[in-house]
Amino acid sequence: MAATTSRTLDLLSLLQSHRHWTARELVDRLGVSERTLRRDVERLRELGYAIESTRGVAGGYRLAAGTGLPPLLLTDDEGVAIAVGLRSQAAAGLRGAEHTTFSALAKIEQVMPPALRRRMEALQSVAAPTGASGPGSRSSPGSGPRPAPSVDSDLLGLLALCCRDAERIRMTYTDAAGAASTRSVEPHRLVPLGRRWYLLAWDRDRDDWRTFRLDRIDDVFQTRVRFTPHPLTDDEALERVQRSVRWRDRAVRADVVVAMPVEEFRERLGWWARDAVAAPDGEGTVWPVEGESVAGVAAALLWVPDGVGCRVDGPPELLAFLRAQAARFAAAS
Repeated sequence: MAATTSRTLDLLSLLQSHRHWTARELVDRLGVSERTLRRDVERLRELGYAIESTRGVAGGYRLAAGTGLPPLLLTDDEGVAIAVGLRSQAAAGLRGAEHTTFSALAKIEQVMPPALRRRMEALQSVAAPTGASGPGSRSSPGSGPRPAPSVDSDLLGLLALCCRDAERIRMTYTDAAGAASTRSVEPHRLVPLGRRWYLLAWDRDRDDWRTFRLDRIDDVFQTRVRFTPHPLTDDEALERVQRSVRWRDRAVRADVVVAMPVEEFRERLGWWARDAVAAPDGEGTVWPVEGESVAGVAAALLWVPDGVGCRVDGPPELLAFLRAQAARFAAAS
């Protein structure tokens, strides 16, 4: 029975990859006969999985959407990601769904192995509130969509544990210029900001706070040496990372003065207008925009509602770019 259950779960894991498997592929993968494969498919159907089958030479099986939610198979990384997401949403207060959020979280944590639960709890406890919507975070729609750099989930979990346990580490860090160096640091907080993860740590060689992008960290060595954490609140940690990232990554800043009341402007743009304030004269809205280039800031102007006037207060190179583009588009039309 144990072997049958394990084999059935292996079959489910293959089918959850959302691809069509021929019967021969599944037979070879699982090491069973076609008759046994058909019985395992029927067991999954009885559990509520909608498995489509096709006949013929290339006939096989495919997992389709069902009418209900059957049991799911999750990898370790998937389980941690879902649990952390549910905890974050519970802390944020998901309106109208508080009960279901906590219920789902309890079910996942109940069956999570102790090692994964410690990893998840560590990540949750040392991750500062996200900077995606925090004050002073002004990444604009004009920044342009770029793929987020990948971060190894094992590295994220390891650093979370070191932050929680106040354990000193050594690591290799590659800076923006591509130069690699060995750092001895005391990790304090993990901060998700925009589409990246950052580690805020006390750099022992520089005797100061430093911010490290996780996708540039390699070869982390746990020294097993404990340290006394420097006093720093979550808000202070977030502000330090924001200030560091803004100083390094943001090259152009401008104020867009929009001829629209600030309440209406925030309603129209939602999250993107979170830093907008009423103009000093009470007429219109001042919308701070930052970008990595003049083109990025200029693209944000496309978010100003149609028919609404605006004025840009920014550096000379941005204003020159806008004038050049205005002449270009005028000629094109």
